[in-house]
Amino acid sequence: MYRLMQPSDRAAVLALWQRERGDSEEFAETLLYRFAGVQNVYVAEENERIRAAAMAVPVTLQGRPGNYLFGLCGQDELLLAGLVDYLCAQQRLRGAGFTVAIPNGSGQADLLTDKGFQQAFALRCLPREVERNLWSQAEFDSVTAKKLCELRERFWPNTVQLTPERMAVVLGDLYSRGATIVSSEKGYGVYFRREDTLYFVELMADDDRSAEKLMEAAREKEVIVEKAVITVGAAQNLFLGEGTRQDYGMIRFEGEPFDVSESYLRLMLD
Repeated sequence: MYRLMQPSDRAAVLALWQRERGDSEEFAETLLYRFAGVQNVYVAEENERIRAAAMAVPVTLQGRPGNYLFGLCGQDELLLAGLVDYLCAQQRLRGAGFTVAIPNGSGQADLLTDKGFQQAFALRCLPREVERNLWSQAEFDSVTAKKLCELRERFWPNTVQLTPERMAVVLGDLYSRGATIVSSEKGYGVYFRREDTLYFVELMADDDRSAEKLMEAAREKEVIVEKAVITVGAAQNLFLGEGTRQDYGMIRFEGEPFDVSESYLRLMLD
């Protein structure tokens, strides 16, 4: 039986999540209550046991309401496939016009493909040397969740957007894992430092030079850094023609399809 999560399911859903994903109970509760909201958590019940669960996190894209299918967990593929269909159908009744997902491996990608999802939101990954420039100035870790949503809307309006409240959960997770946000009037970037390399998981700017200045400012802050590995959207206006294209996200349309060839999906707790 497929249904919405009920308060009495809390312990079983948390146990399933921790068993499948390895997160702490505290973080799992944050996902249930703050990132998704229990009104958007679906479960598969069999023989009075919760066997699978998934979250339908509200998002928008091009002004349209939709869902982010997140945290699909369980071992029975037939149950998971049925749960995906049920979740999408129920969210469609609530007005969702699409569902996006970031598959956790090829097996899940195949399952989603069978359920009507198609590839979208490709990325480009490119290495770059970072020049030393003492004159490149920027701010660090001054961007709030609300501001990050505004910056994404400014630099790439065609982005799958979370609410500021849900983006706060994403930011908290990024910071807990050692991320830094560098920003200026002309752009921003989210990066991790590993030894002498900056790994930018998101970088948006007015142009290539503005992006380079952000990297140079980050190099000055981190001191021992000499290079960067940057991940940007495949259709992004930065460093065009550079990098290796990578499949990333998927989308299923619940109503009339629309063009997502230049849309962007990133920073979704994946």
